[in-house]
Amino acid sequence: MPELLFEIFCEEIPARLQRAAAQNLKKAVTGALIESGLTYGSAAAFVTPRRLVVSVGDIPSSSPDKKEERKGPKTSAPEQAIAGFLRGAGLNSIDEAQIKTDPKKGDFYVAITEKKGELATKILARILPEIIHGFSWGKPMKWGAGNTSWVRPIRSILASFGTANEDPELIEFEIGDIKSSQTSFGHRFMAPAPFVAKRFDDYAQELENAKVVLDQDRRIEIIKTDAQNLAFAQGLELVADPGLLEEVSGLVEWPVVMMGNFPEEFLQLPQETIIGTIKNHQKCFCLRDNSTGRLTNKFIMVANIKASDGGKVIVGGNERVIGARLSDAMFFYQNDLATPLVDLVEKLDKVVFHKKLGTQRQRVERLVTMAQDIAIKIGADVNDTIRAALLAKSDLLTQMVNEFPELQGLMGSYYALAQGEKPQIADAIKNHYKPVGPSDIVPDHPVSIALAMADKLDILSSFWAINEKPTGSRDPFALRRAALGVIRLLLENNISFKLQVEPDLLKFFHDRLKVSLRDQGAAHGLVDAVIDKNSSDLLEISNRVNALSALLKTPDGQSLLAGYRRGTNILGAEEKKGKAIFSGEVEKSLLSKEEELELAEAIETTGEKTAVLINENQYGEAVLALASLRAPIDAFFEHVMVNDEDKNIRQNRLNLLAKLRNTMHLVADFSKISG
Repeated sequence: MPELLFEIFCEEIPARLQRAAAQNLKKAVTGALIESGLTYGSAAAFVTPRRLVVSVGDIPSSSPDKKEERKGPKTSAPEQAIAGFLRGAGLNSIDEAQIKTDPKKGDFYVAITEKKGELATKILARILPEIIHGFSWGKPMKWGAGNTSWVRPIRSILASFGTANEDPELIEFEIGDIKSSQTSFGHRFMAPAPFVAKRFDDYAQELENAKVVLDQDRRIEIIKTDAQNLAFAQGLELVADPGLLEEVSGLVEWPVVMMGNFPEEFLQLPQETIIGTIKNHQKCFCLRDNSTGRLTNKFIMVANIKASDGGKVIVGGNERVIGARLSDAMFFYQNDLATPLVDLVEKLDKVVFHKKLGTQRQRVERLVTMAQDIAIKIGADVNDTIRAALLAKSDLLTQMVNEFPELQGLMGSYYALAQGEKPQIADAIKNHYKPVGPSDIVPDHPVSIALAMADKLDILSSFWAINEKPTGSRDPFALRRAALGVIRLLLENNISFKLQVEPDLLKFFHDRLKVSLRDQGAAHGLVDAVIDKNSSDLLEISNRVNALSALLKTPDGQSLLAGYRRGTNILGAEEKKGKAIFSGEVEKSLLSKEEELELAEAIETTGEKTAVLINENQYGEAVLALASLRAPIDAFFEHVMVNDEDKNIRQNRLNLLAKLRNTMHLVADFSKISG
């Protein structure tokens, strides 16, 4: 069956947009095919800095014929109604209609029309320009005299359709002053001449010959492998950076990997500064010494051309730029070191945190108070915590952080150590933004934990106070991330801590905790079962969920849950009849069967034990205590008829089930557990 080869050739597409754009184009093409009645067997998308490409295979040569049936009026309808039906259906006379019978409504006219399928070439000639005009780039640009918008000026469009055994047809259409063709172009410098390509396999081979690697993942692999081999040959290893690798692969069509050097004196800089400078300014990779793990004064660059001089000019140009940038970084670093962080605290009054929440200096004051309170509760050194909180935001005024905002906190820790602060204070400054995401590290030193918690709780409580809360997918101040950060700090450090926040914010924490625990495999409903609106100790909630989850994975737990549900179903049915809620007060003199006596005793014993354990915060033991109810519950339902003919006995047995329910609710609301 025929295949479609569709290429949009343009000026350089920003690297950050490329991969998503290729997938969006594939989705647009295949979606339009389906909507037009054309199926397809396979589809693939490719992207280079100068082209978006979609290849779609096994497309039929035309859309299928369609038979449409249009119901008309009754055969006894007035002539005017019948005439309107004929016009709407496109029939010349009523003789062209069919008559069908409905047992209830009688005979009526039906118009059956057949619509021939449309050639795929015509469909493609219609949908491809529509896709280009409707493609979303966020901020497209116009060029020339036309009205076409694209991320960068379009230079040519290749649109070819046909089978392997036939000469594929050109899909003819125009975008502005550009006519579609079966022509593409190779590498801008090494093979700029046009070439004809009508099928994808030929097209991909021609591009390879013209020094273009079409597949982005293959370009990534080439860069990674060549860089690692080049580094390994000199006893070095590549500093891993998947994001930079993705970006660089979007800057080159024919990757050529080379190595350069910079003056050793710049190795005095913090390694993150070196990496940031080389990455941000030149899109180059740093290298470490295999034996020491330290950065070396060498770097890897990726060119888009195989130069005739072996790359000497390219390497030399990158070395000069990187040397100059590192010289700037050294100047910033030395200037920053000369100013103690403590001297910058008052100047934070000039830095606005939020127009409704004041300056960073005011925020520091809140951090000091909050961090001190947390330090006392979790056993962190109070004086060190106060000092770390005081200095935490000072590096926002340093030249290095102004140049590299992503290094805030980290640079503060370097300056703190150089200026004689304690290591634990420097670490707290470095880590107080952490964890930033699900894969980020969680601080584990008490001072760092106290400051990191204070930073996040201040953000949450402050924005809650001015009613700037997340709504739907909108969360401009990353408050969900802050809440998850607090949760990870407490849970992963096994810290019992009661959050003293307003109810609405506490509920927000509960919701984030549910998501977190479910991501870790907790069954749906477990969090709701153990939590109430006043539960403020997130570790306790987590421990309860884990303990209850462990019980429910055992036969005892499953049987216990089944017994609970059976009992509450019976109670619920009775309570729906309008009777009062059963009290749980059991009259022992009315217990006649052995099984109900044993259940009553088991509930009494277990209830007392569970209450004590819950009061002593031994939730895991309380959960295990419930497991002892399994056998008497099973025996009760096997041998005892709850709805006895004697209303007093029936009432007493229902109260016994209510007491069972109340006892189990000491541990969790089992009615909220699904499954």
